[in-house]
Amino acid sequence: MPEILDQARTQVLGDGVGLDQAGVLAVLNLPDEHLPAALQLAHDVRMRWCGPEVEVEGIVSLKTGGCPEDCHFCSQSGLFTSPVRSVWLDIPSLVEAAKQTAKTGATEFCIVAAVRGPDARLMKQMREGVAAIKAEVDIQVAASLGMLSQEQVDDLVDMGVHRYNHNLETCRSYFPNVVTTHSWEERWETLRMVRDSGMEVCCGGILGLGETVEQRAEFAAQLAELNPHEVPLNFLNPRPGTPLGDRPVVEGKDALRAIAAFRLAMPRTILRYAGGREITLGDLGTRDGLLGGINAVIVGNYLTTLGRPATADLDLLDELKMPVKALSATL
Repeated sequence: MPEILDQARTQVLGDGVGLDQAGVLAVLNLPDEHLPAALQLAHDVRMRWCGPEVEVEGIVSLKTGGCPEDCHFCSQSGLFTSPVRSVWLDIPSLVEAAKQTAKTGATEFCIVAAVRGPDARLMKQMREGVAAIKAEVDIQVAASLGMLSQEQVDDLVDMGVHRYNHNLETCRSYFPNVVTTHSWEERWETLRMVRDSGMEVCCGGILGLGETVEQRAEFAAQLAELNPHEVPLNFLNPRPGTPLGDRPVVEGKDALRAIAAFRLAMPRTILRYAGGREITLGDLGTRDGLLGGINAVIVGNYLTTLGRPATADLDLLDELKMPVKALSATL
């Protein structure tokens, strides 16, 4: 057994204290023959510190495309030649999407907008949309609207939005290679305000943007410092017309190593399968991740890419005897 896994068994599984950056890097560098042991340990950590439940979430885009930012992985940027064009979703369609999400057993419904940050029109639509959903659907509403002011944070709390997603996307040292129209620090400031407001913080990123293994370890350590309630792990699904459209897909074993490492860095965090797992891991790898530290999934399609049918994920959870998390009455 590698020394880092012995250390993690005592420190993470036994004491609930996550690995530091050096420890995460050691896990990311484990040879293939030790990957099953790392995944088993990460699963044991998840079961001990989070329990067997899996949180299921659906997402919908309130405003798609036409974003002024230049995130190099994103086909919703208005600066690239990708085929995504700007469109808004009306309130009845938003409510219907929430209803369909709830039918899968999901407890989370996240409203997403492709913007730098919300303007008055978007905040008005959010207020109307959240109220309409809460009137008709028994589901928690989360939001992802870019960078916020303190006033906007307060408004979202007042609306009843309980969780806010704002991904750092990658580590601080690599971020300028991925985005140039705003800074990593600006994203961090939004996350700080969200955390201080009492809303749950959802913050993760995308692996496979061209970062080194050392930078993946840096990213895991920075997320652990933030201590988000939830970390969505995406794997780059290269989009035609974007600057990263020709990047290779993350190797399946590297993706699984990352899942184990991020779980061992954050033993109590909800670690969610997000975009790209279908092409990076496939069905078998999806199972391995759920038995290697993952305890939440996004069901159905993503913002600009196709996912697996919700029934496929729910059937897999049933087969693995992992109960879907019930809607919390305390939130």
